[in-house]
Amino acid sequence: MRIRTIGPAALALVAVLLAGSVPPAPAAPPREFRISCPLFADRGAIPPRYTCDGADDNPPLTIENVPAGAQSLALIVDDPDAPKKTWVHWVVWGIDPKAREIREGSLPKGAVQGTNDFGKRRYGGPCPPSGRHRYVFKLYALDKPVDPGPGATKARLEAAMKGRIIGRAQLVGVYQRPAKAGPR
Repeated sequence: MRIRTIGPAALALVAVLLAGSVPPAPAAPPREFRISCPLFADRGAIPPRYTCDGADDNPPLTIENVPAGAQSLALIVDDPDAPKKTWVHWVVWGIDPKAREIREGSLPKGAVQGTNDFGKRRYGGPCPPSGRHRYVFKLYALDKPVDPGPGATKARLEAAMKGRIIGRAQLVGVYQRPAKAGPR
């Protein structure tokens, strides 16, 4: 009687079949941390209602896929196209990482507003002096809550966030003021 030997590949197949298992499927890629607005797409036009030409309220924002381990969120809105410097429109920290939205004209419970470049502790909507400007909504996931102090500016918030950022999401809106009517 003749005995045949089994090659290494066949032996591995037999071992898998006997174990009754199949190698696990690759894990799904993590979902991207996002901030969006139901009223304008990324790089889309911000409706005038949310600017100095309208009610000047913050637009509604949606937050998705906050990174695991986030203990707090912070939001900075600024205009990198402003003359002379990047103009800060909104500074917010202490946003609960379970928050899934920031409603129009409001702030999530427990969140704190810092001082914008208009010198106010509130949202200051787009109001470009000329041309079309970009407005960048930057959302940060933080591993610990931060407290840069009452009325903190963007610079103080950024300093407090240093070494604490575990995720970033961004939405860009654009705005150009309507042309003014000439003399009658």
